[in-house]
Amino acid sequence: MMKKLKLYLLVLLMTGISMTMSACSSVDIKTTKVVPITHELDDIPESELLDVGIRIFQPGLERLDELDENEMVFPEIRIAEANYFPHLLMESLQTSAAWGAVRVVPKKHDSVDVLIKGSIVKSDGEVLSINIEVIDSLGQVWFTKQYDQKASRYSYDKKLKVSKEPFQNMYNLIANDLNAYRKKLSANELIKIRQVAELKFAQSFAPKMFLEHLTADNSGIYSINRLPAEGDPMMARIRQVRERDYLFVDTLQEYYSRYAKQMEPPYLQWRSESYGEVLAMRTMESKALNQKIFGAVAIIAGIIGAGNGSGSVRAAGAIGVTAGAYVLKDGYERDAESQIHIEVLQELGDSLEASMENNVVELEDRTVTLSGTVENQYQQWREILQNIYKINQGVTLNENH
Repeated sequence: MMKKLKLYLLVLLMTGISMTMSACSSVDIKTTKVVPITHELDDIPESELLDVGIRIFQPGLERLDELDENEMVFPEIRIAEANYFPHLLMESLQTSAAWGAVRVVPKKHDSVDVLIKGSIVKSDGEVLSINIEVIDSLGQVWFTKQYDQKASRYSYDKKLKVSKEPFQNMYNLIANDLNAYRKKLSANELIKIRQVAELKFAQSFAPKMFLEHLTADNSGIYSINRLPAEGDPMMARIRQVRERDYLFVDTLQEYYSRYAKQMEPPYLQWRSESYGEVLAMRTMESKALNQKIFGAVAIIAGIIGAGNGSGSVRAAGAIGVTAGAYVLKDGYERDAESQIHIEVLQELGDSLEASMENNVVELEDRTVTLSGTVENQYQQWREILQNIYKINQGVTLNENH
């Protein structure tokens, strides 16, 4: 029995040493160098210039039950980030000069040349992980990829006054990957993507008139059966409706821009605090684990000593047990201290959500208050466009009689 205890003691000692060495071997990123965006230097013909829509990201809250209990996720912050990150990606794509209009779009705005969908995997100020899927109007998936970046500790150093986005490299890499894929496509493929996007929009407003222009196979890939005739009056009206749709989506860009500006100060403050809290919590957890391991070692050593012959040895063993118990207690108290850090972040998250307010969007002929969700506002706008289209159709038909 004593041999087994000694063997267990040796294993615990080796484990403790291994844990300590592992904690000491972590490396912080020490650079703030930004990956440059690949700029398109050649003029792209308008017929090949693809418009890009970036959907509001999925906040990743459905994965909460799968996360480690110590991983910090605050729903109100994730929802805010899901609206904020697409705006940052949009700015990176616009910088590349490789695209037509780049917009943040509602979920139901799907008749776009290239659509980017994103979901947040992890975001705690230190690490940002995002899943990105890029799909064109034909239904072809360009790529699906997870992007991960660890922030440099210098990103939050107030003394250095670094003003750039801590995770700007990630957005630049996504922009570069998109541009690299686009360059692989031929001029005919680019033109076809634009044509299909327009026909999909036409089908959504006049399905009977444009039903036979497009077909989709079993895998959801679209193909063009025929194009509208040059100067087709029906297509001309559809294009007018589409321009109005773009008008509203462009107005939403002002909303997203204001949202990002409002969010930036409290969010960057939260992220800086979160970065420090993450590091502090990890240090506490490491110390707590080591304290528990060495506490257990001390207790076992005390038990071994207490079980051996002489009174002095037994007394030393009893002291070892007592000391080990105190070390264990200290380790669990450090766990409680880590929990305090989590609660601090929760309070910061609540204050961030409270800083967001509704916005008013000025249209040409009316004022729209965005008091609900953007999705609801866009749904109402599409219904208005449907009515405008039907009214125009009725006027045209009456004129023909």
